[in-house]
Amino acid sequence: MGRKMIKSIASSTLSRSLPSANGLILDELEDDSVNLIKAEASLDYLCNLSPHRYEALYAKMLPESILGETFLEKYIDHSDAVTVIDEKRTYVVRAPAKHPIYENFRVKAFKALLTSSSSDEQLTALGELLYQCHYSYGACGLGSDGTDRLVRLVQEMQHGKPSSSEDGTLYGAKITGGGSGGTVCVIGRNCLRSSQQILEIQHRYKGGTGYLPFIFEGSSPGSGKFGYLRIRRPLSRT
Repeated sequence: MGRKMIKSIASSTLSRSLPSANGLILDELEDDSVNLIKAEASLDYLCNLSPHRYEALYAKMLPESILGETFLEKYIDHSDAVTVIDEKRTYVVRAPAKHPIYENFRVKAFKALLTSSSSDEQLTALGELLYQCHYSYGACGLGSDGTDRLVRLVQEMQHGKPSSSEDGTLYGAKITGGGSGGTVCVIGRNCLRSSQQILEIQHRYKGGTGYLPFIFEGSSPGSGKFGYLRIRRPLSRT
């Protein structure tokens, strides 16, 4: 829905149909700006829209939510062959639209930080990106109580008095799991203290829920040990 609305706003800007309160007058736009808006009017994926463009032109114009019937009356469809809009249901718009835009930026920032020299500042920034990813995902309604609890426990461990008085070892966490959910990734220093804190989080979680989380650690040898499948396409017949 958000992508359809953003494309509609961009198209309206090009046709000079936006209200003057938006501060955009097509005649005053430079050629480069016009080209940008043209690209946004045919946007294929929200992640291809930069955060600063989203904030400058679209964020304030997207509703927090919209009734399915209202959306269909204005936009006809949402260009998604997999899902169907229920006219009687209210859909959140702004948070799910914002998530892929900022998530793409966070992923690129995370990748860039990994190439920088190891330091406390680097780990703090990496951890902050994980937290932002987690809460942005949750704002879309895709989180879970269990993973939220684990992330809170990591924060409590990170900012607790013992950790604050010593060199911190845990820096951030986020929900993950490759679509299967139920898993939290934690970033920290490779040291004994980090392992001890992870075990403490595990036991605190069990104390609060009755369930003992499983800890995945280390690195799998992957295809080097388990092998791989080679998929060949059949030769076309002529």
